[in-house]
Amino acid sequence: MQLVGHELSFSVSDKMAQRILVVDDDKAVVRLLRGYLEQAGYEVLVAYNGETAVHTIRREHPSLVLLDLMLPDRDGFDITRTIRQDPQLALLPIIMLTARVTDTDKIVGLELGADDYITKPYNPREVVARVRARLRIQDGLEQATQQRVLRLGGLEMDVGRRMVSVNGRFVDLTATEFDILHVLLEHPGYVWTRGELIRTALDSDFEGIDRTVDSHVRNLRRKIEPDPRQPTYIQTVYGVGYRLEGVP
Repeated sequence: MQLVGHELSFSVSDKMAQRILVVDDDKAVVRLLRGYLEQAGYEVLVAYNGETAVHTIRREHPSLVLLDLMLPDRDGFDITRTIRQDPQLALLPIIMLTARVTDTDKIVGLELGADDYITKPYNPREVVARVRARLRIQDGLEQATQQRVLRLGGLEMDVGRRMVSVNGRFVDLTATEFDILHVLLEHPGYVWTRGELIRTALDSDFEGIDRTVDSHVRNLRRKIEPDPRQPTYIQTVYGVGYRLEGVP
């Protein structure tokens, strides 16, 4: 078990009622994370293998999944793929927890649809902070009372229903992909640095590699662009970041 910072110092908020599913075959890790999350006001579900995790997700509908990659039956990549291919689960936030530290593993996880990636050893308080930041975005959307539709060319986003279509064809986006596209659609033509997109779209100061955003943008292009190799919507501004342009 590789965790640091074992002091429980979070205050419980009566406002929090979300359920977090912790998936890890290390019972000591699950016990520690469960303690921190419950102290922070969350209800915690647990699973020690992949099959139980998928069954629990479909039965209990958690608000977020903390998913270890190395499991005894199905790895976290396979579970993430299963979740993202299910239309009813596609927007479920996933934060991967793993001892794998190579850029390749991170990029694969993000491209499969993970919303965040934390490598061991990690501080449990950081995990709770990442969970809180991810769910804060979801809470804000659920509390919105007005339905808004954003349009640019053939691209249309129903913000309240979290639905996106391109020329009338609906596309399935992960929660993070939706949030990044939402920011871009709110400010068409504005050039966003990768750091700005992370802070604005994810409500986080996550200090990840630039390819974290690049991976999500690559997935977005694959889903919304007529030709991802020659994008017409999401333009790369070399040396800076990205901007969203309309289609003539």
